[in-house]
Amino acid sequence: MKLFKLLLVAMLALAMLVGCGGDKNEEEAVLVIYSPNSDTEVENIIPAFEAKTGITVQLISAGTGECTTRLDAEKANPQCDVMFGGVNLGVVTQYPDIFQEYNSPNEKLIDENYQNEHGKFSNYMLSGSGMLILNNELVDKLGLTGQINGYEDLLNPALKGKIAAGNPAKSSSAWAELTNMLLVMGDEPYDEKAWGYVEKFIEQLDGIQLDSSSAIYKGVVAGEYAVGVSYEDPCIAQLASGADVTCVYPEEGTVWLPTGTAIVANCPHPNNAKAFIDFLLSEECQQIISKLTIRGTNSNIVPSNPFMKPFSEINVVYEDLEYTAANKSAWQERYTNLKADIDSRK
Repeated sequence: MKLFKLLLVAMLALAMLVGCGGDKNEEEAVLVIYSPNSDTEVENIIPAFEAKTGITVQLISAGTGECTTRLDAEKANPQCDVMFGGVNLGVVTQYPDIFQEYNSPNEKLIDENYQNEHGKFSNYMLSGSGMLILNNELVDKLGLTGQINGYEDLLNPALKGKIAAGNPAKSSSAWAELTNMLLVMGDEPYDEKAWGYVEKFIEQLDGIQLDSSSAIYKGVVAGEYAVGVSYEDPCIAQLASGADVTCVYPEEGTVWLPTGTAIVANCPHPNNAKAFIDFLLSEECQQIISKLTIRGTNSNIVPSNPFMKPFSEINVVYEDLEYTAANKSAWQERYTNLKADIDSRK
């Protein structure tokens, strides 16, 4: 009987150990990511993370607005661990309770201008928010080769209905384009003259509005549109892949915005989520980024992609991030109402 009791205790202890081990293994093995990022980032960064850590990533790709809406709907029972990309001060301000604080030990490797000051997101990348991608064949047919050098040139009557742009209320890249325009197209940043330009730009769209950022540059490459209002990463990637396109940094000025990632509050796999943030900020990942069509936040690592212009050849301007974040909802509503009013006149 005594031996039986000892065996029973041993079996229960083993069962508890196996059970705990199963939970631990699940934590070590899986990371669920929602991401609006381009194929370039996803296909180079995630496999490198998996290879380094042994953690398998389950990726769901969607626009920034869709990701945040989904996270907000799921916050009572989170299904995701990390939102990879599309996270900034504006998003965190709009959704204050869907992310949790984490400050990676690798923050010290990042340029001090982009370090995690707000606690809930880490900036791993700089995104050129002002980029025009031109279909060379269509632009040539319009007689505009060499004549599209900035935002003002998009108001050329020949381009009406031939410009692809996104929805600033749903897409982070389209929102960045809007704030870039508002910064540089007035007498003063974000003034009424700048909004006057935005109104003229909407009229030029002639009803076109795409909810997917990828549909913009892919549509230009496919010849559906002559010009796309997009961002640096995917446009340079199309150029580097051999597409017959030209990438233009608007002469009025281009903003580079830090792009962040954040851990979902009460996520299923918090340790794996922290490991992912640590990896993004590591020198290893920043070196990977430097070889792609994006720019990392470690300023000691210089981009090596020959298709990317150095900052010295670009009119770089700087956005008031706190001001734009504070006005995000109001500006999104104003843009939406402007577009609805203009489209209703057609």
